Amino acid sequence: MSAAGPVGEPVGEIVTGEAVVLGLRAASFASRMLAALLDAVIVGVVFAALLWGTSVLLSETDEAAYAAITLAESALCLIGIPVAVETATRGRTVGKLVLGVRVVRDDGGPVRFRHCLVRAVVGLFELWGLAGSPAIISALVTRRGKRVGDLLAGTYVVRERTAARHVPLPPMPPELAGWARTADIGRLPLPVVTAARQFLARTATLNPASRTALGVELADALLLHVSPAPPAGTDPERFLVAVLVERRDRELVRMQRREARTRDLERSIGRG
Repeated sequence: MSAAGPVGEPVGEIVTGEAVVLGLRAASFASRMLAALLDAVIVGVVFAALLWGTSVLLSETDEAAYAAITLAESALCLIGIPVAVETATRGRTVGKLVLGVRVVRDDGGPVRFRHCLVRAVVGLFELWGLAGSPAIISALVTRRGKRVGDLLAGTYVVRERTAARHVPLPPMPPELAGWARTADIGRLPLPVVTAARQFLARTATLNPASRTALGVELADALLLHVSPAPPAGTDPERFLVAVLVERRDRELVRMQRREARTRDLERSIGRG
């Protein structure tokens, strides 16, 4: 492997020499529209319920106070709740969950509070104030189908569910098993992990030169988050396999431990 370096193509859209896209794919226009409509219906129902409750409980309130409360409820439904939900779920809403899409940063990482806040505030004008027309035009002319809020926040919507058949990882390379068990594998970037998995699943279909170049590129990207480096002369593809298999096995162990702790807690509560 060469010295560690960033993946050459924009993270989230890594392209081979054969123009094969690996990584996170932008969601279709239709799925984004349906998700937005579903979210709008939910927000409308919540807002209507709040207005009804306010009118019943505060019927004796003066007009100025009632208007202030209504304005606060509008801000809660149109900005507060969407921002809280997207931040807590790392880019998902009810509509996005149903349609299998999610908001991510331009670099493919999870969105944070500030990204969600910008999207919600801009959405107040482009989605609600202008009936979504700027969002539709922007989504149709931008490369990743971004609405105006995405352009300002540095985000886009990706597809989480695909019809592609899941291909299991190859077995751990025996010569790297000992190194992998003791290696410090940091928090690996989701776009690079996704690209590496897809690359390993499709190596047999790639041109040999593209396969070699992309394997080195992905290995260099993962090497930034792994310490110590693998033994000198390690094949990049086998390094990718070792890292991903070890990551999967560690996640499985953590999951099993959490489940065991949950069962122990349930038993202790039951005895109590």
